[in-house]
Amino acid sequence: MLTAFARAFKTPDLRKKLLFTLGIIVLFRLGSHVPVPGVDYRNVQTCVDQAAESNNSLFGLVNMLSGGALLQITVFALGIMPYITASIILQLLTVVIPRLEALKKEGQSGTAKITQYTRYLTVALAVLQGTGLVATARNGMLFQGCSVGTEIVPDKSIYTTIVMVVTMTAGTAAVMWLGELITDRGIGNGMSILMFISIAAGFLGSLWAIKESGKLADGWIEFSTVILIGFVMVALVVFVEQAQRRIPVQYAKRMIGRRSYGGTSTYIPLKVNQAGVIPVIFASSLLYIPALIAQFSSGTSSWKTWIENHLVKGDHPYYIITYFLLIVFFAFFYVAISFNPEDVADNMKKYGGFIPGIRAGRPTAEYLSYVLNRITWPGSLYLGLIALVPTMALAGFGGANQNFPFGGTSILIIVGVGLETVKQIESQLQQRNYEGFLR
Repeated sequence: MLTAFARAFKTPDLRKKLLFTLGIIVLFRLGSHVPVPGVDYRNVQTCVDQAAESNNSLFGLVNMLSGGALLQITVFALGIMPYITASIILQLLTVVIPRLEALKKEGQSGTAKITQYTRYLTVALAVLQGTGLVATARNGMLFQGCSVGTEIVPDKSIYTTIVMVVTMTAGTAAVMWLGELITDRGIGNGMSILMFISIAAGFLGSLWAIKESGKLADGWIEFSTVILIGFVMVALVVFVEQAQRRIPVQYAKRMIGRRSYGGTSTYIPLKVNQAGVIPVIFASSLLYIPALIAQFSSGTSSWKTWIENHLVKGDHPYYIITYFLLIVFFAFFYVAISFNPEDVADNMKKYGGFIPGIRAGRPTAEYLSYVLNRITWPGSLYLGLIALVPTMALAGFGGANQNFPFGGTSILIIVGVGLETVKQIESQLQQRNYEGFLR
């Protein structure tokens, strides 16, 4: 990987792309530290320090994906989360709405139209999420138990609220624009790189907090153990993310005029973790709903007490089992809507392709569905185990929650985006350094 980056900096056009990407990243991190107008920054810092000590943040996942900007209530507080949510919603609606499915099959023009819809939906979700965040901060519910939680927004007028919501929405649009700039003029994969930077920004601080809160050898035993487990998890994630089942495909020869086409052999790569990190995000978001309802409800009813005792604390058996089952369910659900065996079988049949030993058409679709279900099982179980590592294996070292540096969501995103970025750089290097058959 380091060799690929060194070779990229030696190539003039790739060096420009890398420097441009680094400049965008600096702007992104700068916007993550600029507070929104109308917010008392000192009170926010006081509440953030108290929340870090109590280590009980309901918005831990969203705060992690925003690089810590959410709880700081900055211009980029919402981060890339509205765009991720909009992309997932559009991808789910593509299966349901025939118009979107037709656009997806139109090629580049249809993809551009879906991207435009994603931008509109991102702005709408940013308005909703910004309004909810501002209302939560005004009521003092963003930091429960904070002594100055109700003084985060001193001016509670409607004008100040509108300015804060508009600023956060504009920040989300700017983040979306920065990601598209990296995709067009940088090294590519812009949105994923911004997500990578948001998560990696809190790594060193989280690791040092574990050392500070440790009790064995002044915290160095806990720190070293977490580092060791982190390396093991990274190796495991890389191994599984690269694992795939290759289904061989043979294309028959066709005579068109005097020329012969086809006769080649290739394969269909089916990844073990076909769903990526989406099931973990789905499960985490769904588990936040009852906790959020209980937080905003008044009184001491029995159902609220049960939710606070069983579905809020990450170390409770009910929470662990529910979280694991939701991840497994969403893994199968997302694979079912993102990979259609019937379409793949029809395309193979159209171009004269077939799987050796399997008849073309419906038998091919059934075979692909069978193989996909078999490899999704280990992939879903792997996702569930990786996501539960902070709760089950590291609970004794303190600070093990959704925002833990080697937690399931963070490590999956960082390793996945890192591998994809290295592959893109290597492919661009190969295109520029290809010598051909004649030297």
